[in-house]
Amino acid sequence: MTPRNEIVEISFEFALLIIEMSEVLETKRKYVVAKQLLKAGTSIGANVKEAQSAESKADFIHKLKIAHKEALETEYWMDLMKQSDSYPNPSTLLEDKLLSIKKLLNKIISSAKKKPEYKSYERNNK
Repeated sequence: MTPRNEIVEISFEFALLIIEMSEVLETKRKYVVAKQLLKAGTSIGANVKEAQSAESKADFIHKLKIAHKEALETEYWMDLMKQSDSYPNPSTLLEDKLLSIKKLLNKIISSAKKKPEYKSYERNNK
């Protein structure tokens, strides 16, 4: 059984919700924000997934930092929607998932920075 990877799961679930929200925006002819929200919101999960096959600790951290930046951009588009009278408000579920993603990414990045990088050559040369 594969161990559960919470950030992969939650970012994927979030991407599905973002797709739904973008479709709602498109039906209301809000194409520009729909496209920006779709790109930023689904990019979070794509970068998280890519980080799972990182070539190094630095690469892993870098990909998660990109995911975090995409989360901040997604938050920006959602804030615009909330402040504009002509846009539908993002659901509480969408906002809660985004907050969870940001917290998880911060925690993972912080703990990854603290862990020493495993170097197989040290073990083989002792």
